[in-house]
Amino acid sequence: MLTLYALKPAFQGRLRPLVNQLAAMGVTANSITILAALLSIAAGTAIAALPGWRLLLLLIPVVLFARMALNAMDGMLAREHGQASTLGMYLNEVCDVVADLALILPFAAFAHFRPWGVVAFAMAAMVTEFAGVLGIAAGIGRNYAGPLGKSDRALALGIVAVLCAAGLLPAAVAPFVFPALATLSLLTAINRIRAGLIGGAS
Repeated sequence: MLTLYALKPAFQGRLRPLVNQLAAMGVTANSITILAALLSIAAGTAIAALPGWRLLLLLIPVVLFARMALNAMDGMLAREHGQASTLGMYLNEVCDVVADLALILPFAAFAHFRPWGVVAFAMAAMVTEFAGVLGIAAGIGRNYAGPLGKSDRALALGIVAVLCAAGLLPAAVAPFVFPALATLSLLTAINRIRAGLIGGAS
């Protein structure tokens, strides 16, 4: 199933000159990975601490784009500049999940949304990424199947944040947004598990 992940090679091509410069300066892939997580935690903490400042939600699409760029850059540093490591693999997966939680859970502080729906989406996102990682154990490699992979999840979250900050999210629709995203995330996890079962059996 096609997802925004298919656009990653073109995005990486745009970033390659900068990545080459960073590598020459001695910047490591692991430091970029940690920076992306810290950026997400800082933004999420600010939003959760000041739910009355609805415009702070505009930080989310900015941070999500920056995080997407940083995630692409750490992967390129690892693969193209000899920085791949087992520690890097763990940091990449763990920091991604931590960053997701940091940017999703603050939505529970806003009256527009049902807290249980926000938490359900956060948990479903974790299950989705876990199912993707288990593709390695199943012998098919890290699985990025959709319909709501990491890049698609970021786009959806960014759109929700902008609509909410601008006051354009209908009150009748808002309570169903995160349950719908949780459902799509679970469908994504099922698709990834199915791919692992089929690939592992072949």
